[in-house]
Amino acid sequence: MANPLVNNNNSNRLSLAMERTGQWVFSQEIPTDVVVHVGGAAFSLHKFMLVAKSNYIRKYILESSDPDLSVIDLSDIPGGPEIFEKTAKFCYGVNFEITIQNVAALRCAAEYLQMTDQYCDNNLAGRTEDFLQQVALPSLSGALVVLKSCENLLPLSEDLKIVQRCVDVISSKACVEANFPCRSPPNWWTEELSILDIKFFGRVIASMKARGAKSFTIASALITYAEKCLRDLVRDRSGSGTMTILPNNSDLRTRQQELLEDIVGLLPPEKAALPINFLCCLLRAAIYLGAASKCKNELEKRISAILEHVTVDDLLVLSFTYDGERLFDLESVRRIISSFVEKEKSVAVFNAGDFSEASSAAMLRVAKTVDAYLSEIATFSDLSISKFNGIAVLIPKLARKVDDDLYRAVDIYLKVSQLTDFYLIASVIYL
Repeated sequence: MANPLVNNNNSNRLSLAMERTGQWVFSQEIPTDVVVHVGGAAFSLHKFMLVAKSNYIRKYILESSDPDLSVIDLSDIPGGPEIFEKTAKFCYGVNFEITIQNVAALRCAAEYLQMTDQYCDNNLAGRTEDFLQQVALPSLSGALVVLKSCENLLPLSEDLKIVQRCVDVISSKACVEANFPCRSPPNWWTEELSILDIKFFGRVIASMKARGAKSFTIASALITYAEKCLRDLVRDRSGSGTMTILPNNSDLRTRQQELLEDIVGLLPPEKAALPINFLCCLLRAAIYLGAASKCKNELEKRISAILEHVTVDDLLVLSFTYDGERLFDLESVRRIISSFVEKEKSVAVFNAGDFSEASSAAMLRVAKTVDAYLSEIATFSDLSISKFNGIAVLIPKLARKVDDDLYRAVDIYLKVSQLTDFYLIASVIYL
């Protein structure tokens, strides 16, 4: 049985379209002779007015087997009813406003309807091209709005090179703004880029890289984009706060996972281009969303490469679920520390021939931070001795000038877990 609400909605759209059209069509003395259907809207128009500007409609009528054709279906026209109404007004010589918001849709609709200058002088395609070149594309903000509108106009907006032209303008002007800011704050352009779908955003970033944009510039854009598009996930909650837990099979969770993986795929190659706090937030989000191993491994490598800059809070970000009440499995933390230690050993052996002779300043800083971190996670009763021990033993002996911080962590763990003193100390203290 038909849904009366749906029928009413369709009727309303039809009547509204007819009413608006009537304001500039029914003033004609000649009765209308064709109804154009676009989606749920219908427009009562004159064939001869449409044919004068649209080669597509001319051929549609000529090739029809019905000599008295009175209905034309253009439901797949780019931009839908609103844009078709403007193209019809153009055919009737009725004024309407071309804007940066609608110019791409009008250009695509003009191409679809074959309203080109080859068919008729000063046609809609030429008018929209002039607007693109003279009004929309000269500015970064204008090009961004046009590119955003192209997301719903594929593949035609791609075929007409509108997308590529926008990408070229945006990447060029963004590079200039990054090097020679003319507005405040200097990174204003990164906020504007964040309106884009990840596909188009990625193309802009790739174009900026090709133009030689600095890694810091790319990183700034990526941080802003991630913090806006993954607002609840990519921020430092330091293991506290509340958020809505998404079901494992939810569409939103899947979209967020894919978005995060795409963002990680855009990171600049330089390992130190992004702050470690941001990388830790990305990795926690990747763990929470169940991102691909490739994504998590890449983030772990980047964090490990600059681990000497890590803080206890950074490690805690990696360790706790978003409700702040449970620990992750801590395998990422263990792999990150292990990779850093192995790197330090390799460097020491290469430089001095023997790692046992001394520990680097970076290794000493990391050791102190890890011991302080152990004291923090030791307060959680669900932390197993193997997990605690697995992290504690990663730090080489010489990297601890004193063992006070480690003893403190062990003491806290003993009180919380109520294990025997001998068993735990024997497993983590190896002096």
